[in-house]
Amino acid sequence: MKPLLTIAALGLMGTGLWAQNTKNTPNSQNLDTLRGAEVQLKEVFVSAVRANQKMGVTYSEVKAQDIAPVNLGQDLPFLIRWIPSVVTTSDAGTGIGYTGIRVRGSDATRVNVTINGVAYNDAESHSTYWVNLPDFASSVSSLQLQRGVGTSTQGPGAFGASLNLSTTQLAEQPYAIVQASAGSFATLRNNVSFGTGLIKDHWSLQGRLSRIVSDGYIDRASARLNAYFVQGGYQDENTKIQGLLFGGHEVTYQAWYGIDAFTLAENRRFNPAGAYTDDSGVLRFYDKQEDNYKQDHAQWLWYEDLPGDWSLNTTLHFTRGRGYYEEFQEDALLGDYGFTPDVRTDLVRRKWLDNRFYGANASMLRQRGQEIVQFGAAASRYQGDHFGQVIWAQQAGNSQPRTPYYFYDALKTEWSAWSKYQWGLAEDWTGFVDLQYRGIHYVTQVDTGAVIDDVFGFFNPKFGLTWTADQGSNRLSEWYLSYAVAHREPNRTDYENGSPKPETLRDVEWGYRWATPEIQVQSNLFYMHYTDQLVLTGAIDEVGAPIRANVGRSYRAGWETQVNWNPNTHWSWQSSLSLSRHRNQSYREAWNGGVRTLNDTPIALSPEVVASSIWAWTPDPRTRIQLAAQHVGQQYLGNTQSEVGLLPAYTQWDLVASRIFTPAYGPKTTLSLMVNNLLNRDLVTNGYYYTYDDNWSSPGVVTTVEGAGFYPQAGRNFLVGLEMAW
Repeated sequence: MKPLLTIAALGLMGTGLWAQNTKNTPNSQNLDTLRGAEVQLKEVFVSAVRANQKMGVTYSEVKAQDIAPVNLGQDLPFLIRWIPSVVTTSDAGTGIGYTGIRVRGSDATRVNVTINGVAYNDAESHSTYWVNLPDFASSVSSLQLQRGVGTSTQGPGAFGASLNLSTTQLAEQPYAIVQASAGSFATLRNNVSFGTGLIKDHWSLQGRLSRIVSDGYIDRASARLNAYFVQGGYQDENTKIQGLLFGGHEVTYQAWYGIDAFTLAENRRFNPAGAYTDDSGVLRFYDKQEDNYKQDHAQWLWYEDLPGDWSLNTTLHFTRGRGYYEEFQEDALLGDYGFTPDVRTDLVRRKWLDNRFYGANASMLRQRGQEIVQFGAAASRYQGDHFGQVIWAQQAGNSQPRTPYYFYDALKTEWSAWSKYQWGLAEDWTGFVDLQYRGIHYVTQVDTGAVIDDVFGFFNPKFGLTWTADQGSNRLSEWYLSYAVAHREPNRTDYENGSPKPETLRDVEWGYRWATPEIQVQSNLFYMHYTDQLVLTGAIDEVGAPIRANVGRSYRAGWETQVNWNPNTHWSWQSSLSLSRHRNQSYREAWNGGVRTLNDTPIALSPEVVASSIWAWTPDPRTRIQLAAQHVGQQYLGNTQSEVGLLPAYTQWDLVASRIFTPAYGPKTTLSLMVNNLLNRDLVTNGYYYTYDDNWSSPGVVTTVEGAGFYPQAGRNFLVGLEMAW
């Protein structure tokens, strides 16, 4: 009864921070105010991957000013966790450092992310490492989260959602902004940004420098993060050109191991990373058990209006990443590293990644009334080196410092072509067709010694139909229906853990939108049927990456609804509710020396209830107070429905308040206060589940033993922010 009361309370609370569907509001303007300058939000560089309301796609939109009140240093996933079906994770327990996002139960490797239409997911792991782009939300003008397959995009196929980010648009007026925030766990964030405005009506330059440091909630889960963003552009009546350089350098102490249930009860902040016992038997921790990685991005974007209602959009991109994680290995065998003699010794090793990703995208678009024709192509190549070094050993044998003990290279080539057509079938009906072909060639060697040389070709059709039941100057009512097919290749970790098959997803979305100037409602049903879905087993590898396995037939189905209500200028409310079911239909696993068939079981890490609500009060234009809550239902960490791996439901309440000061002389100043986990609950938002065979306790008998790990989150904590804008 208590969870039901919690869900009901969330549904009745007020909100108003997230204007995710304002484009559906009749007579909504296409202009917005960002950083004190009027900016034209003509998202020309993301038009190839974004959906509109006539495509039959389920999506939510967020603009820069929607996330500004809570943008005090946490990673982007934590700033948008109020979108329907979104669940976030944080290794350090604070939303700073290694964080992740899940949508409809699908993990981060299955959420396709693009920045200005360029794939951000790592080509091999398919993961998105937000820690490599700290404070990136400060350079985002808008984002769109499409749930389900969505429209055709770049990079690994969307198997739960696609997140399309558009960076800051060129500002017409000059500005300078200094931001600083400080709070719990020695968290500090400093940010300075500037814009020249339009020079001679055509040219513009903008930039940002950021630094974030935090000790983390978990012991030693520190983060030292630096980031930069620079863009210059030219625009006239028919042309828009932008050049961007952005990136980051992260140094984080490892916190990806989690803790068991006993430790969670006794010392929830304990971190086993770097633990070893010295010669006196004293437990110690290696002080450089760190992850150290740099990532730099370059993009060149060109948009051109052409005769006959056509436009051309071209993008060139290059990404360079390099770094390592360092760890202490206690009582390791020197022979395992290719050195002699084969003795046991303590040592320190580094595992390196050095990679390059580059390519080009191009698309043509014509729009005449309700008819939109678009086609395009993209090609990219990923080159990555994986190698390890022993940088210290107590007994070095014949080893030399930094001599690689393994070296694997990887090459992944990808190309795709797509065509989209939207047209008016009748006065109130709109049809949509989206056809994509994607080709992949992946060559590498994995840690098991296996050589991978796979070629994939995927055809991904999508169809949508929208009926506008009612539309006037102050109202909108419409229904949509879509069917989409997507395919996806295995990632590197999948190959390291077996012989995986590619996946197939068939997604049906049926929804309704209703909007007036005061209230907007979006509600939808979805059914996602998978063949050979690579579901999370619940286990993780040595760097905390999830391990997956093909499970034959499975599905995700549910109902999502979202309401925005703005009754007057002082009060606003938004609430979302997702009720869903996620099931393996033919699950089998090794058990007690044999194989058992469980058939219908919940899919790991897929809560059936996700609800959120934000109530906002604006007593005057300079003051804002909002109270937010998110409820996530219980979820199993594995696919066996075992109570050992049960993650209980949790509810988190947050409070945000801000006040703007506009002195006669001096900068516009904003003071902000954020209190996370207001009720100081002991929250656990993520974990893992594993099994192993015990064949030594009873001779001749194999017994399967279960275990689980958990990632606790911070109790009540706060951030105080100061912004000065000129």
